[in-house]
Amino acid sequence: MANGQQLKMLSVKNLHASVGDKQILKGINLEVKAGEVHAIMGPNGSGKSTLASVLAGSEKFTVTAGEVTYMGEDLLQLSIEERARKGLFLGFQYPVEIPGVTMANFMKIAVNEKRKAQGLEPLTAAEFLRMMREKSAIVELDSKLTARAVNEGFSGGEKKKNEIFQMAMLEPKLAILDETDSGLDIDALRIVATGVTRLKTPENATVVITHYQRLLDYIVPDYVHVLYKGRIIYSGDKSLALKLEKEGYDWLINDYRE
Repeated sequence: MANGQQLKMLSVKNLHASVGDKQILKGINLEVKAGEVHAIMGPNGSGKSTLASVLAGSEKFTVTAGEVTYMGEDLLQLSIEERARKGLFLGFQYPVEIPGVTMANFMKIAVNEKRKAQGLEPLTAAEFLRMMREKSAIVELDSKLTARAVNEGFSGGEKKKNEIFQMAMLEPKLAILDETDSGLDIDALRIVATGVTRLKTPENATVVITHYQRLLDYIVPDYVHVLYKGRIIYSGDKSLALKLEKEGYDWLINDYRE
């Protein structure tokens, strides 16, 4: 990074988005630089998952105002596939099953598509298998699962481990993790969160959307943002997450006026 400055990876300015006639995001402002971890918290229905979906390119939502810049490009003009090729990764709250497609084949296609977009040669079979072994070890993913159809018959914990395994394989520039901790027991939470932490570098960034401070015991955020009624109404460091765990959101919400 030039002159030792952090690269501005994501810039969201006055973002508004709706589904049908319902306005959900009402002016989001957020800036994420390389090397940073941002946590977004807030009560149910605040717009957290909508924000993740809009950034990933979901066609379910309509952007009605604002701008989003990713790595210097207008993110909103890029298709879902282009966003993925350029290093944007979304970890789903509810990972989908893909019957008939093995994890190994799915990942081989995804990794080589990304390499093709970068002007790189596809991995050889030996290189790909070595990479799979290394990355699956990060999240303690049973090697037998990579021979099965994507997420088919996986437990909740296995699906979430699989999400972080995919993230490890694709080595994204910006990972957006939508409630990765949802439904995990404490052991699976530790494994998933530790995997995310091990993948952090000065060249990438992570946005973690969560309800619970417990995830942030493992993934230590540089910034914590509270999203409420479609806007980020308060930001702070990790101590803010601890306060929210202890005191809830009332002390913020009671003073908030739209």
